[in-house]
Amino acid sequence: MSDFVIHTQCLKKHFGQTRAVDGLDMHVPRGAIYGFLGRNGAGKTTTIRLLAGLAHPTSGEMRVLGLDPKTERIPMLERTGFVIERMLIPWMTANDLVRFNRGFYPRWSDALAKKYAEVLEVPMKQKFRRLSTGNQTKLCLLLALSQGAELLMLDEPTAGLDPVVTDQLLRVLVDDFANEGRTLFLSSHHLSEVERVADWIGIIDEGKLLLEARLDDVRAGFRRVRVIGENLPVGQRSEIFKTKIGEGTTEYILRADAEDFVAHLQQQGATVLDVSPMNLSEIFLEVVGKGEAHVPVEVLA
Repeated sequence: MSDFVIHTQCLKKHFGQTRAVDGLDMHVPRGAIYGFLGRNGAGKTTTIRLLAGLAHPTSGEMRVLGLDPKTERIPMLERTGFVIERMLIPWMTANDLVRFNRGFYPRWSDALAKKYAEVLEVPMKQKFRRLSTGNQTKLCLLLALSQGAELLMLDEPTAGLDPVVTDQLLRVLVDDFANEGRTLFLSSHHLSEVERVADWIGIIDEGKLLLEARLDDVRAGFRRVRVIGENLPVGQRSEIFKTKIGEGTTEYILRADAEDFVAHLQQQGATVLDVSPMNLSEIFLEVVGKGEAHVPVEVLA
């Protein structure tokens, strides 16, 4: 059995001259809560559509639960819950949709459907087309969570949800899903929400995966260092991700080995003004930032 529930190799999807996904190598460990991060248009939704078998790649390989979404879509869908597009049969009520979906999934649980209807406050007697955007999202989540899936893939799951329901949803995803050893793939640009629950992250931009690593390793490795000195290194060392030269000071964004780097600077006579940890939002902005010289972040095992 593979240690990865999602594995892609040089995955590409082109729309004419647009490279929506451009050589994606992704590894989602079994049992992880994987935050898939990127700006709007970075390639997140296209990637999920490829993994769901809703689109065919231009080239490259992909596996979901060891299955090829192109040729083994039905057995994959029996074991995977997706929330990608909030489009269900418009004239059905939420109760109708529960009954309709029940027959497609061998591990379906009516008890879970009832529980999540209450937790997420879904109006079960209303027709889908009359639900608000937030309630349509909640109903889609209810249906996905009730399938008993091994893998749950969610594209912007908190869109349209108020803070109270968002908090409830995140608790459900961690307590009722991930803590049972199942895998959660969460695509979002709400970094604070991802940082709260994820243990792995992947950052995509312009269809390329710029960083993939354990979140704890990323936060432990990245540091912001401000220095005064002469003849300071500019990108010559592997731990330097980005260098910003200002008037009188130089700022380094480091991806690893901050203590060794600071000691080296001090040995060269530099004055280190401060060394600061970085949260996920700060790291994300530096990784996808434009117009600054930097060394690309390698995928971290």
